[in-house]
Amino acid sequence: MVTISDIAKEANVSVGTVDRVLHNREGVSKKTAKKVKAIIKKHNFKTNKIASSLALNKKLKITTLIPQSNADNTFWKAPLMGTQSAQEEVEKFGITVNNFSFDQFDASSYLNTFETLMQSNPDGVVIAPIFIKETHQITKTLDDNNIPYVFINVELEGFNNISFIGQDAFKAGLLAGKLMHLCLKDDYSILIIHTRLNVDNHQAISERIHGFNDYFLNNRLPIKSSIANIIDLNNTEQLKKDLKLILEENPSINGVYVPSSRISVFANCLNNITSKELALIGFDNTEQNIKCLNEDKVSFLISQQPFIQGHKSITLMTNYLIEKKTPEQKIYSPIEILTKENVNFS
Repeated sequence: MVTISDIAKEANVSVGTVDRVLHNREGVSKKTAKKVKAIIKKHNFKTNKIASSLALNKKLKITTLIPQSNADNTFWKAPLMGTQSAQEEVEKFGITVNNFSFDQFDASSYLNTFETLMQSNPDGVVIAPIFIKETHQITKTLDDNNIPYVFINVELEGFNNISFIGQDAFKAGLLAGKLMHLCLKDDYSILIIHTRLNVDNHQAISERIHGFNDYFLNNRLPIKSSIANIIDLNNTEQLKKDLKLILEENPSINGVYVPSSRISVFANCLNNITSKELALIGFDNTEQNIKCLNEDKVSFLISQQPFIQGHKSITLMTNYLIEKKTPEQKIYSPIEILTKENVNFS
């Protein structure tokens, strides 16, 4: 087996120079780096992660900052399970993974949980940056402390995250628009439901709406859209009254678009208050959403492999911390269309 010493001897450089090239560190001329890389490639040499982590002579800590999952909204259970699965794989490299969760509807919970997270002295952080404004505060602290971080699920620009893993929210919105077009054919009277205050501070939701509207605009389709801001999803009776009133005031509505994982809440209520056939499109393969899809209460779901997002974020950060391997800046998840016919095979 070829060693670093063998590569150094063949390249006529020091072992330290080879190590710097392997880990993309400064201090090596372009000519020498090119020569060393050619020899590395020739021998198909790969660093030993376990040996590298032991050489660091310390345990490394990765922490995650992602929303809480509960019985009513199970979406964030999947990325959490992904991080836990990856934890079992990276423990042998001296990596520990600690998960911190916050209320995705409460910006102060996001900030307070981050403060608790920082007390654990993390070496790398995986963040679901739900709130844009507060994410600026969080990442400033991380940048000031030279702590690398990865964004998952929500793509934000203008930050120093080493990578983003998740769905292209704008293109997912475009896809939702195309699916609604297929469902409604030539009459587009659509109810778009916001389930958050200040949608502009929630990038993924905002981009899904933007993409949805752009599909109709770009294809010159005469969409008539109504916006409903419905924040309290726990009071089912009040929700039914609100939806019934919206339908009475807008009798032409024939499609409902929910750019979040809560489509099942509205599907169940609508099923109880109207016999009108409506096209319903939402996001994510939560248990509740899949049940509605199988019961024909939802037309389509758009999914994004959240388990893999969580898993990959940990392995990516591990490679960065141990091998100094710089990841791709953006790693997009497949945008999957789920129907009653294929959902059990996704």
